Amino acid sequence: MFLGIDRQDPQKIAAIDDTGKEISYGELRDFALEFGSVVPGRSVIFCLCENTIGALSGYIGCLSNRIVPLLIGATIDRKLLANLIEVYTPAYMWMPGWFVSEFNLPIKYQAYGYALVKTNYELYSINSDLSMLLTTSGSTGSPKLVRHNYRNIEENAKNVAAFFGWTNEERAVCDLPLQYTMGLNVINSHLYVGATVLLTTHNLMSPEFWKYIKDQRGTNFTGVPFSYEVLFKLRFARMDLPHLTTLASGGGKLTDAVFTELANYANRTRKRFFSTYGTTETSARLAFLPPERAVDKIGSIGQAIPGGEIFLLDENGDRILKTEAEGELGYRGPNVTMGYANCRDDLKLGDEWLGEYHTGDVAKRDSEGFYYIIGRKKRFLKLYGLRVSLDMCERLIKEEFKVDCVCTGTDKKMLIYITDEKYKEDVHGFISNKTGIIKSAFSVNSVGTIPRNESGKVQYDQLLQK
Repeated sequence: MFLGIDRQDPQKIAAIDDTGKEISYGELRDFALEFGSVVPGRSVIFCLCENTIGALSGYIGCLSNRIVPLLIGATIDRKLLANLIEVYTPAYMWMPGWFVSEFNLPIKYQAYGYALVKTNYELYSINSDLSMLLTTSGSTGSPKLVRHNYRNIEENAKNVAAFFGWTNEERAVCDLPLQYTMGLNVINSHLYVGATVLLTTHNLMSPEFWKYIKDQRGTNFTGVPFSYEVLFKLRFARMDLPHLTTLASGGGKLTDAVFTELANYANRTRKRFFSTYGTTETSARLAFLPPERAVDKIGSIGQAIPGGEIFLLDENGDRILKTEAEGELGYRGPNVTMGYANCRDDLKLGDEWLGEYHTGDVAKRDSEGFYYIIGRKKRFLKLYGLRVSLDMCERLIKEEFKVDCVCTGTDKKMLIYITDEKYKEDVHGFISNKTGIIKSAFSVNSVGTIPRNESGKVQYDQLLQK
């Protein structure tokens, strides 16, 4: 059975959600068997996800029966959902009970607050190795999907559990969306070792979130960069969380200031802080920094996870062999997915990437072989003949002014968005001085908030409309 669910103690609690529902490993196994008797194998099914037992059980039920789910958020824009349904014609959909009334479709099965509905579409031919579909990390409703095989997910769960040293005693807090690759990785790596996952939909800025962690004795937490920026504004370091032993970052680059705060906090409180890095295309994590190196390797993503290899590529796509270097970050390992899909016919395709993925991130390697993300390959502008990193400008502004910030634009002008009106002039002069480029090359704009999706990614189309 998927992730060896049937090998675990059947009485052990596999997951708890913040509505009070819980499910044991035995119940999860029984559900998976029952689910497989209702849904034909190799069906494509849309799973509309919340961080609840219902969504989790549906995911496990699919993967345990060779049913292929597309995991998407239950709050997805309805027009975007309609587009995905039209493109991929799922035979079934697994959705929260409150969602069913939006579809005039027959209910075939119900459990844990979720319902299985049969669409008007039938089964169609798909690749025999295809296990799961996820949207690409930056997309919201785009038909572009990442095609996973079974080995990708299991190997990554095993290798991630190994470098963290997870045991069945862990109680992992999962507030990252289940349909987001990093949230899914938290779930997979803990179920693989027979641990307990604490699912929550509470906002981490709410008192309910922290009460839930404390009441449920949460032992580890994974946050994206925006999460940690918020946490330290909430004076996270002063919170009483006696059971919390491990903090991890993923889903993007932390500013050096936040990284330093996390490393020092962990060192001071005898907790472990793991800086990690990954992509949807590599089934989430592909690199980690051992916690004992966090203080002296500020900003580093570390080295490859067990079973993987990281390398740098030059502009011609050739590997850079010298130790200290800068180039595009590449990765080879069993967790590299099969490729993309843009339409239904693409689900027939086999493994196009053959275990190797080029991330599009520019990184540097130090003398000890530790890697640091510098920015996106495409996130550079050429202003007045000078190459400028948008990611670097964002980090400089965030660290200097302690405001949320996003930089975008064209080679004619950089557009800077900040969340505090009073710093507009100061930011304008600051970034001009830092880059050595005249002020007219920059436009600084104030917005109330930076629009982000549920996984913390900036929504540039919404931002440009402000």
